[in-house]
Amino acid sequence: MTKTHYKALLEKVLLGFLTADDPVQAVLEWAVHQMMLIEAENKVGAEKGKHSKDRKTHFSGVRVRLMDTRLGTIYLYIPKLRKGGYVPFFVTERKRSEMALAQEAFINGVSTRRIERLARALGVENISASQVSEINKELEGQVQLFRTRPLEEEYPFLMIDAHYDKVCVEDRVMALALMISHGVNNIGIREILAVEPMFDESEDSWRAFFQKLKKRGLRRVNLCISDAHAGIKAAVKKELLGASWQRCKVHFMRNILAKVPHKEKRCFAAHLKQIWLQPDKKSAQRATAQPVQD
Repeated sequence: MTKTHYKALLEKVLLGFLTADDPVQAVLEWAVHQMMLIEAENKVGAEKGKHSKDRKTHFSGVRVRLMDTRLGTIYLYIPKLRKGGYVPFFVTERKRSEMALAQEAFINGVSTRRIERLARALGVENISASQVSEINKELEGQVQLFRTRPLEEEYPFLMIDAHYDKVCVEDRVMALALMISHGVNNIGIREILAVEPMFDESEDSWRAFFQKLKKRGLRRVNLCISDAHAGIKAAVKKELLGASWQRCKVHFMRNILAKVPHKEKRCFAAHLKQIWLQPDKKSAQRATAQPVQD
């Protein structure tokens, strides 16, 4: 691949492109359909395909609609009812709804209590224990498929990071390192490759993280981007042979600004951003030589 090709890929990364087959988007779409089905069944008075003496009406096919979300456009198959009609929960609160679904159901976990709280927050009332249990079980399966899906052999750019969060492990809440990697493939599409919990952020844990990626099919990485954690740099050198390493500019800026007096941070940050935006090294050096403007 040429330098021009890599530059074009990087420009697409900066635009935040997502693949149409993005697994996080698929989880969002699945969760929306589960909530719509529960709402519709509550209005019908019976579960779909089951007899009930409390039935008020019947299902009558679906209508297809598109829904734009922060993760891209998803297809919706909205249940139709013979009497009374059905309007999904997200029509009046779409932005809040899809954000809650993406964050609560996928990112923050799939506990039974969270599913119940999520449904109530979205206006889905009278959700039964069996419905919660079924959603929880299926969502866990969706997440497991996401975490073990095959990967492409080559991702020119690999961005990795970790943050600490509280996780319940064997009835005990503890802080774990959640290791996350984003990859950009050869056509410039970015995707989340892995989210793995580890007990610490060390060279050994990062090596184990990369080894899992390789078992799922990853073979070649040209540039790995992360903070300056020594364990990450050592693991990249040993597990991603042939890959270069680059310090993440966001983390670098935070490290720099931590040493700048508070009253000067805003101007200094603006000056740094202008340096990052330069198209080449010489332009960046000229921008660096310019005095910081108040």
